[in-house]
Amino acid sequence: MNIKIAGTVEYIDIGTGTWAIVTDTDEQYEIWQPAPEAILQEGLKVTVTAKIRDDVMSFAAIGDVLEIEDFQLS
Repeated sequence: MNIKIAGTVEYIDIGTGTWAIVTDTDEQYEIWQPAPEAILQEGLKVTVTAKIRDDVMSFAAIGDVLEIEDFQLS
């Protein structure tokens, strides 16, 4: 199932470090790698279409892991 999320791309320096999308309500979604290179920019405002990967675990464990399928700059 695909979902749409709008937020800001941030690099979270926890554990080995991870990229995330943080929404206006402070929900954090970890960006699953490999991700589109163009989206991995601190402070970038985006809207993504993504799939939540509940079959993937991460060291950061900051929130749901997203597999980005498409994105737009906001």
